[in-house]
Amino acid sequence: MTILARWLVSALMFLVVANLVPGIHVKSFVTALLLALLWSVITMVLKPILLVLTLPVNVLTFGLFTLVINGFLFWFLARIVPGFEIASFGAAILGALALSLLHMIVHLAFRDSRE
Repeated sequence: MTILARWLVSALMFLVVANLVPGIHVKSFVTALLLALLWSVITMVLKPILLVLTLPVNVLTFGLFTLVINGFLFWFLARIVPGFEIASFGAAILGALALSLLHMIVHLAFRDSRE
């Protein structure tokens, strides 16, 4: 898939997550496009730093603390993007988990034959 197609699919996934997880609200498709763009930047820049800083806790929890990190990043995104609201931290964790599962499903469904 091209970068533009991935961006659009990611924005659609944010809208799906908002419909699936109670407590998450996305105002419009434009907001979802902004969320998709910022989510990719945050996961490329902040997530690796947080994973390294929390490595001991991640090892002790067998990697389950990564769910908390994803939930924190999802919650952080709600604080900086107008039109994206999350009611609680639990909803943020569930939303991040749902988004990760959707990303995995879409990646498996549309992977190139070159991979």
